[in-house]
Amino acid sequence: MENAKCKICRRTGRKLFLKGEKCLSAKCPMIKKAYPPGSAGKRRGRALSEYGKELKEKQKLKEWYGLRERQFSNYVNKVLEKAHRAKTEENPAELLVKELESRLDNTVFRLGIASNRAQARQLVSHGHFSVNGKPVDIPSFSLKKGDKVSIRPNSLKKPVFEKLSVNIKKYQAPTWLKLDKEKIEGEFIGKPNLEEVAPPAEISSIFEFYSR
Repeated sequence: MENAKCKICRRTGRKLFLKGEKCLSAKCPMIKKAYPPGSAGKRRGRALSEYGKELKEKQKLKEWYGLRERQFSNYVNKVLEKAHRAKTEENPAELLVKELESRLDNTVFRLGIASNRAQARQLVSHGHFSVNGKPVDIPSFSLKKGDKVSIRPNSLKKPVFEKLSVNIKKYQAPTWLKLDKEKIEGEFIGKPNLEEVAPPAEISSIFEFYSR
C-alpha cells in the first residue's frame, strides 16, 4: 500500500524527499506514478486558479519542512512583519528560508543524523540532543551562528544511532553547517541563502497566499 507521504509528493507534483532513502531509490512512487493520486490520476485536471497555484506552492514548502499549518503560517507572518517593520532590503523569501533552516530538527536532518525531517523531529522530541552542551527537546528551537549540536552520550548507545558513525563518513553537510564526523557533532556556522537551500516552491506565491 502506498505511503501517505508519497501521496503528498504526487499531489504537489514534486519530489519532497519525505521518506529518506526510499525517495532516492527505484521504489519511489513518483517514478512510476508521476501524477496526482485518485482515479489513477488520469482525469484531465482543470487549470488552477491563482489561488489554487498559491495554495499548491504553500503546501509544497509546508510539507517539505514537515510543519503544521499554524506553525508554518506563524513563520510566514513573522517574516512579513519583520520585513515591513525593518524595511530591510533582504529578500523576504530568503528570510523565510533562514528561519526554517535554523530549526533544530531541520539541522539534525541536514547534518545527516536523521534520514528525513520527520525522524529528526522525533529524535529531538525524545531528548537525544544537546545544544552547546545543554539538553534541548524542542524541534522548533532556533539555532544561532556558533551553536553546536551534538547527540547526548547516553543516546549514542541507542539502536537508532547504531550505524550512524559509518553512514555519516560518506555524508557531505551543506555549506552553512560544519560537521565533525568523528565526534558526530555539528556547528551552525551561518545562515544559508536561497540558492543554497533550493526550496521546491515559489515563495513569492506563498506570501501572496497569506496576504489575501
